[in-house]
Amino acid sequence: MCPMINPDRFLSNLHHLRSFGAAGVGRGVVRPAYSEADIAARRWLAGQFRQAGLTARVDAMGNVFGLAEGPSLLLGSHSDSQPEGGWLDGALGIIAGLEIARSSRENGGPQVSVASFQDEEGRFGVTTGSSVWSGQLSDARACTLLDHTGVQLSDAREAMADMVTGRVDPGQFTGFIEMHIEQGPVLDASGDAIGVVTGIVGIRDMNITFEGQQNHAGTTPMHLRRDAFQAVSAFNTLLNDRLRNVVTPQTVWTIGHIALHPNASSIVPGKATFSMQWRDADTDRLTRMEQVIRDAAVDIATRHRMTFTHGPLLGLDPVVMDGRLRAALSDAAGHVVPGRWREMPSGALHDTTNVSRLMPAAMLFVPSINGVSHAFEEDTREEDLVTGLRVLARAVSTL
Repeated sequence: MCPMINPDRFLSNLHHLRSFGAAGVGRGVVRPAYSEADIAARRWLAGQFRQAGLTARVDAMGNVFGLAEGPSLLLGSHSDSQPEGGWLDGALGIIAGLEIARSSRENGGPQVSVASFQDEEGRFGVTTGSSVWSGQLSDARACTLLDHTGVQLSDAREAMADMVTGRVDPGQFTGFIEMHIEQGPVLDASGDAIGVVTGIVGIRDMNITFEGQQNHAGTTPMHLRRDAFQAVSAFNTLLNDRLRNVVTPQTVWTIGHIALHPNASSIVPGKATFSMQWRDADTDRLTRMEQVIRDAAVDIATRHRMTFTHGPLLGLDPVVMDGRLRAALSDAAGHVVPGRWREMPSGALHDTTNVSRLMPAAMLFVPSINGVSHAFEEDTREEDLVTGLRVLARAVSTL
């Protein structure tokens, strides 16, 4: 049976979490990892975990856990946001986990723990907090990571050092389920209320730098320029052409952040550093794409008389969701919204990828209105949020 849950309490807590870093139009949130708003939200979450009868624990990375007694199922997601994010990305999974853990304790249900992982949105890396917790990334290496402004992670996390209680042992958890908004248009367009995730794509991410010659924008002839931005533009065009016979319609790649130096209107930019990210469900294809990207960068650097350097390659391989947990979610969806659910892959990266290296893991999606996410306009109808909560609660009760 589906345990008793309190949808009003769930929605109230979800809206309260939005108040930390509320910004922009609609229900926007600005809550980057280790920011003042992020740390305030984590302090509030730790308090909520304690009020729910859980033991609050925080590790050195700033991952916040609410622990049940003994072996338990772990629910959760992340509470940090993109530089301009929405109110549900990550937050939904934590507050859904909190409500189910609290309701389960109130009604004599199964043991449920909750987690809010740190820096999922990649201020410093790729799902940094859960990468360290799962052993995919060493704490020593994580500490050396820099954000786009040059701040080092080891310095940023000092702001919440007073909260740290120590490492949380993954061995106490029997499995992990992450409830999340889809962040895409499939469910919203089809009218389905629930997506049971089959697998999560892999991702690769690295910074590339072209360095030419800074010069006067008025007196330097075009044919003599070593313009770093022109090199980036040419690289983008060449890369799109060379990837055509490597990728599938589901493959994506993005130049998402670019920094020009000295970034002035009357100076030919001498240096450009940009992020290069690509995603696919096939590990071999990710590797082939990496070689295409590196070769294209070298060719452009040669043609434009640039030096080419790159940062460390970060990333995670594709993963398949656990069959038993998937079956529980599918069965629950079939009971709660018969005929209005589907199985589907995740094109977005999630903490589940890392946690799946440690224990059985699965994911549940609810619709995103117009498929919008990583934007202030991100939203989901509240009835769909509650439907997702009911499906998750029913699945947990059977597990």
